[in-house]
Amino acid sequence: MNNKKLLNFIFELGQLRHIKREGWRIVNIANPESVADHALRAAQIGFFLAKMEKYENPYEVVTMVVFHDIGECRVGDINKVGNRYVDANEEKAVKDQLRPLDDRQELYELWKQTEHRSSIPGVIAKDADYLEQAIAAKEYLEVGYKLSADWIKNVKKHLQTKSGKILLKEMEKVKSTDWWQGLKKI
Repeated sequence: MNNKKLLNFIFELGQLRHIKREGWRIVNIANPESVADHALRAAQIGFFLAKMEKYENPYEVVTMVVFHDIGECRVGDINKVGNRYVDANEEKAVKDQLRPLDDRQELYELWKQTEHRSSIPGVIAKDADYLEQAIAAKEYLEVGYKLSADWIKNVKKHLQTKSGKILLKEMEKVKSTDWWQGLKKI
């Protein structure tokens, strides 16, 4: 592997820290999480979702989710309203990004399986992506962004795994702040 080309790719991936999740701006969230923030938690969800689905290689799912938004380094995060008017070729961006890398075909195939849900791990990975969006929506909803509830409704329509549907249903019953209840030191 050419180290300079790999480092260039790694620096490009760092751009995901600066690209905000633009869909949230529609509901007036001024400082939404970055694409990198989203990808990290989605990958973590992907690990557990793969385990729940009894998929034998949860690390494959995690890898898929870690790389699922890399094209956004070049095309940005275009919200669903913008998608009506902008025709960004994310697949071309991903191919161009990966071209200098020795592992380009492997990473491209993982990206494509997630994007097209063309395999079991691809379906799990995409569900992890959707679940992270629903969880973020729940957090925004609880601090007053009522329109973020639309994200939860939309995710319900797109989830395919049994485990993802169970987690979403359970998420609706809890508060995002329940995790720290009883942990405060008096």
